[in-house]
Amino acid sequence: MPRRYITTAEQQQVIDRANRRCEYCKCLMDYSSQPFEIEHIIPIAEEGETALDNLALACGGCNGHKYTKVEAFDPVSQTQVPLYHPRQQAWQSHFGWSADYLQIIGLTAIGRATVEALKLNRPGVINLRKLLLTAGLHPPNEG
Repeated sequence: MPRRYITTAEQQQVIDRANRRCEYCKCLMDYSSQPFEIEHIIPIAEEGETALDNLALACGGCNGHKYTKVEAFDPVSQTQVPLYHPRQQAWQSHFGWSADYLQIIGLTAIGRATVEALKLNRPGVINLRKLLLTAGLHPPNEG
């Protein structure tokens, strides 16, 4: 089957649905030094479809680390588990914030594996969170 491109209208729907934040690390699109991308949650290489329920807004860092992954190693349970799926799971069910709101903490096996695989606490992201916290733009209201 030929690859279907994401329309401009679909791109805008994904951006609006995500409140202009990476659906993984929660960075704001408007303040990122990297371009944001519309990514396939289940990659095309894994038979993922180009449909709104399989698309997520991701910063370049998260998308680059995710690439074609659909599962990763949980350091606590020592097992392979699925990665967080933004269309099927609530972010706050799998992740929380450290006391200073600078680091994402994995609360479940899925959360921990996703934090590690996508490197959700990269130094550049933590620096951005510090600045946004000072400006009153972090943490996000939705979780």
